[in-house]
Amino acid sequence: MIVILSALVGALLGGLTARKRGGTAADIAQYAAGYAIAFAIVGVLATIIIHRAAL
Repeated sequence: MIVILSALVGALLGGLTARKRGGTAADIAQYAAGYAIAFAIVGVLATIIIHRAAL
């Protein structure tokens, strides 16, 4: 759940960042994908840390 939510937030943030910088549709898609991947990795790490702390 954390991973999906963080990926969605990352995609939204990346898309908005690219649009703010005046990017084309391809730029917006690339920023959204890149931010989504980065945020998903952070979400995976957070999930692992939370799971390990609960044991």
